[in-house]
Amino acid sequence: MTQAESTDLLIIGSGIAGLTVALEAADHADVLILTKADPWDSASNRAQGGVAAAVGPDDSPERHLQDTMDAGAGLCHQDAVDVCVREGPEAIRWVESQGVSFCRDKDGIRDLGREGGHRRRRILHVKDMTGKELVRVLLEQARAHPRITIRSGWMAVDLITRVRLGLKDHQDRCLGAYAMDMATGSILPIRAGVTVLATGGAGKVYLYTTNSDIATGDGVAMAWRAGATIANMEFYQFHPTCLHHAASPPFLISEAVRGEGGQLILKGGERFMHRYHEMAELAPRDVVARAIDGELKRTGDPCAYLDVTHLDGGFLESRFPSIFEHCQSLGLDIRTEPVPVVPAAHYLCGGVQTDHNGWTGMNGLYAAGETACTGLHGANRLASNSLLEGLVFGRRTAQDALKYIQARALPDHALPPWHTGFATDPEEAVVVSQNWHEIRRFMWNYLGIVRSDMRIHRALRRLMIVREEIRADYWSFILTPALIELRNLADIAYLVLEMASMRKESRGLHYNVDYPDRNDEHWQHDTVLRRKPKPYRK
Repeated sequence: MTQAESTDLLIIGSGIAGLTVALEAADHADVLILTKADPWDSASNRAQGGVAAAVGPDDSPERHLQDTMDAGAGLCHQDAVDVCVREGPEAIRWVESQGVSFCRDKDGIRDLGREGGHRRRRILHVKDMTGKELVRVLLEQARAHPRITIRSGWMAVDLITRVRLGLKDHQDRCLGAYAMDMATGSILPIRAGVTVLATGGAGKVYLYTTNSDIATGDGVAMAWRAGATIANMEFYQFHPTCLHHAASPPFLISEAVRGEGGQLILKGGERFMHRYHEMAELAPRDVVARAIDGELKRTGDPCAYLDVTHLDGGFLESRFPSIFEHCQSLGLDIRTEPVPVVPAAHYLCGGVQTDHNGWTGMNGLYAAGETACTGLHGANRLASNSLLEGLVFGRRTAQDALKYIQARALPDHALPPWHTGFATDPEEAVVVSQNWHEIRRFMWNYLGIVRSDMRIHRALRRLMIVREEIRADYWSFILTPALIELRNLADIAYLVLEMASMRKESRGLHYNVDYPDRNDEHWQHDTVLRRKPKPYRK
């Protein structure tokens, strides 16, 4: 890559949303995908359950819409939900045309699963490896397309905009991004007609998460610094059932396990979910996660248990092969013993605010997937709507971005090289790791499943100190990937905490003991923040 490189469409991220945008646009534009890790490494790849869509004979988009609205606790944008559920079946046909084969029964009929919050079986799946199969197929198609280039080991540092370059004679426009070649540390500008942020979520802002190490909220943080509107960051979803085992890294136990009859129990074997919701184990995720959290605080136990021992062992092996094999490798046989589980940070329901076509409100800048806040999820995401969102809104983003590209010439502004000034090599990596750990620890302790004003304000005070240290390091030292991610993580923590402090009620994933009731009169609206962008330092 050279300093002069330009592309019609720059996509940052290689999950379902980013790959969908690329494949939908590539017949009409040159596409460059940047990913800081292996293209395989994404939240999409880890998605076990499946894709929700109203394709069953007893289902309809209207039913899917109602379940989504109910799970979203009064904050879903009904127009966004309507777009997603009505275009969902076509998105399924599109991804099948790319080569994805969802599971079917012996008669060739789709094998539809059920998950929490769904009142119908509507989860298309590839056993318990749905995301992995979607990524495999779409990545294979993208690699084969002559107009798509994928570069791994390239980390986006910041968006390039007219305002941040000091150009004030026209409306602001995103011109591309500065990106680091992680192998050499060099940072180069990339000019783009349209830039799409598809970097996934930010689970690493919490101490315990189902996300991979790369989930540091890069896209949301870059958009925030560039002046885009950010919405609903206080709604961070904790998945109720993450494997609790000393010898295992965080490992998701799919909601589909409960959809097939798995029961949540305490150490003594007592079921408890019926005390919290009429749908018991199939209640929406916010309800189940809070229930487990409350029971563990009441009993002092380290974990709850997911019991499937009453189900057929052969069925468990064939329906959930990756879960079965992972537990077997730890000496756990899910056929004969309950699985220890705890909630863990899983999904960002907020993000960069967009319209139904992925546009952020800034010319030339779009967002898709978990990075975007389309209004689909409201205050709590309905299970398996995430992959659907990536497909439906990914396609819409590509179509709108193509119109923008075709109507406007590629920006011809001179893009200055990255300015290092008098920066020196970092002297103590331990400072970065200490700040990283401190943020994740106080976010977990103070802004987890249950919050309070006192905890939020304590975390904000600590974050102010950490952010000032990061700001000083950022401009004093030559950038490293770790320092870039730490800066992004600190921005994400600020956005989550600030929006949590603004919302004086409890709704969906945001439960504040000081305001335990839902308040539709004053708070049935998005929480939004936008800052005035600052020019780059010279």
